[in-house]
Amino acid sequence: MQSTNMQPLTGKELEYIVDSISNEELLLKQCAATAASIQHPAIQQACLQFARTHEHHLNMLSNALQQHQQLAPMQPQQ
Repeated sequence: MQSTNMQPLTGKELEYIVDSISNEELLLKQCAATAASIQHPAIQQACLQFARTHEHHLNMLSNALQQHQQLAPMQPQQ
């Protein structure tokens, strides 16, 4: 989708994306820390896979914000 066809995000949508980014960062850190402390190889691999999944989600959310940054109003809306 090109940015010319996109509608600006609402304030509520932006808040949801920012909250989701924060949650994905936390889950990524927890999975990576757990993987580093686990001795069982299968469980360690599962934790690393979860960490990669959360990193993917984090990148998707960040890209969505960047794509909509051009549409964001320059002045705060009242």
